[in-house]
Amino acid sequence: MITKDPSIKQVIIPMSNNNKFKFMKSSSSHITNLNRALKNIKLEVMANFVYNDTAGIIIITNKITLSLNLQTIEKYVKNINQINSDSVETPQLPQSKLYLKIIGLPYFFENTNTPILSDIVKIIIKSNHIFNNIMIASKPRIIKVSPKSNITII
Repeated sequence: MITKDPSIKQVIIPMSNNNKFKFMKSSSSHITNLNRALKNIKLEVMANFVYNDTAGIIIITNKITLSLNLQTIEKYVKNINQINSDSVETPQLPQSKLYLKIIGLPYFFENTNTPILSDIVKIIIKSNHIFNNIMIASKPRIIKVSPKSNITII
């Protein structure tokens, strides 16, 4: 099963090494204060713990994080006194790469002898909402159809 929504409960906050050090120095109080901020605006997401990573700090939450949660986390982190807010970037969710292999694609449009070409597949993928934020990693194979309906896949 493939889901469109994020499935990992992590928030990545890119920031400078100096800011990471300052944040991690008081990380337990920051988690407590961040949870208070999230609870005050009636959000069900809570920060469980935080750790230092090469990309920045990673906050692990109890539920999948949505955009309102990200905004609240960003606002909290940028308002910490010891942190230089100019070197704190917008929080982001982890990016993952999933591969979808299309199999069983018919070679002809239904009830016709018109072949389905790779350009048509691209148009259908781009126009269908379930494929938002998905890009084709490799070119679809070219399908050649001979007059006798022998199909060649290159």
